[in-house]
Amino acid sequence: MTALVVQRIRVRWTSRDAAAATVRGGVVQEYALPDAPAGGITVHDVLLDEATGYRPTDRLGSGDAAVREAGLWVEWRDGAAVVDHLPSRASYPFQRARTRLFSLAPGQLGRWRANFRFTGCACSARWWYEQWAVRVAHAPARPDLFHAARYARDVDHRVHLYGGPRPGRR
Repeated sequence: MTALVVQRIRVRWTSRDAAAATVRGGVVQEYALPDAPAGGITVHDVLLDEATGYRPTDRLGSGDAAVREAGLWVEWRDGAAVVDHLPSRASYPFQRARTRLFSLAPGQLGRWRANFRFTGCACSARWWYEQWAVRVAHAPARPDLFHAARYARDVDHRVHLYGGPRPGRR
């Protein structure tokens, strides 16, 4: 049976001052996978929210619905896992269509990093920010799967969240 493991680590915050950024910069963003069934699609979603002191909360899901909930779309082509990012509810950067991230052959790992600015509905306008580190493995789940990983594909879509490109990038 084909195995695919997704681990999405999200850091969420509202504060924009330097002291808050220093705290956020020290947040651990590497986690062991919990016990998961062998084969199939496994999604480990970890959230570190400023509102809870960046105390990690996580959940384990499986199947296509869990992958879509993590913002991804996976198709299988000739034994490879083709991974796309789905359009999100982010206010910035705004994305209208699916975006191809990478294709992984069996045994390969990929990483996608991105950040976003969100706002609530018009009746409750509230801004918040998220930084994502999404690791994907076309391999069976094991606790240390992403520890010291070597990524065959590494995509960085982080931007300056207040408009314009991230400093140092073109």
